Parts: sequence; C-alpha cells; structure tokens
Amino acid sequence: MPVDACVSRLFTQARVIRFSDCDPAGMVFFPQYFVMLNALVEDWFTHALRVNYAELLGPRRIGLPTVALQSEFRAPCRMGDTVEFRLQLERMGSRSLTLRVDCMHGPGCCVQIRQVLVSTSLAHDGAIEIPQDVREGIARWQSFTGDSI
Repeated sequence: MPVDACVSRLFTQARVIRFSDCDPAGMVFFPQYFVMLNALVEDWFTHALRVNYAELLGPRRIGLPTVALQSEFRAPCRMGDTVEFRLQLERMGSRSLTLRVDCMHGPGCCVQIRQVLVSTSLAHDGAIEIPQDVREGIARWQSFTGDSI
C-alpha cells in the first residue's frame, strides 16, 4: 500500500548536538547522523506507532535492517546546535518501508536521508511481510489529527 509523501504525517524529534557527535573540526562526524537516525526510527516505532521496538527485535525476533541508504549533507551542524529530525513515510510495501528524514537547523535542512527498511525474520534472515501491528500502527499514526507527537 503506497503512501503519498505529500500527505504523510511527520514524526518530529528535537536533539542537541553533543561533543561526542563531533569530529576534531567541531562539526557532526557524518556517521553519527546514522546513529541518530537509528534512534529516531526506534522512537518512531515505540512512541508514534506504539509498537515496542525492543520487543519487536528481542522476543518477537523481527528485524528491520537497512537495505538502502541515501544521504545528502547540505550544511554542517556543530556542538550545542539544536536540530529537529523530521521523519516521513514515503512508501510502505508488503515487506519494506521507505523513510525520508530531514535534519533541520533553523530554517534550513542540514542533512536529508532516504532509508529503506525490510522486515525480516531473525530466525532465518529472510524477508517477511510487515507485521500487522506495525501496519495498524502506521495507519493510526497517519490518521492522527491531534498535536505533534
């Protein structure tokens, strides 16, 4: 069931850039954005979709590996900056999710990432259908009309 990016709800999360995120030049060391991305996705599942990410991977043995990752670094972020991550679902297939994440600092986008996650069984490392509770969580989240999450 494809989801039109124009109508997809945003999951937003503010984060302060820390010393541990930065390289000797004082800017975010680019791999740290991927660590931040993973934390954002975990929080999206747990808080917005109401599907506990740790339980999904742990007891349920359902993996969500990244199979494609595209990034564009537009402007540096530095220690002490407060950035806002904006996650948007671009597409939901039968076994995969395509996410777009913009890292905003002030009015500008510092980093834009497109990530494809595939639902897998950790028992046999093969792709499986996206679990029904994840689909239901996405449907709830997409139709939510209240304040930001």
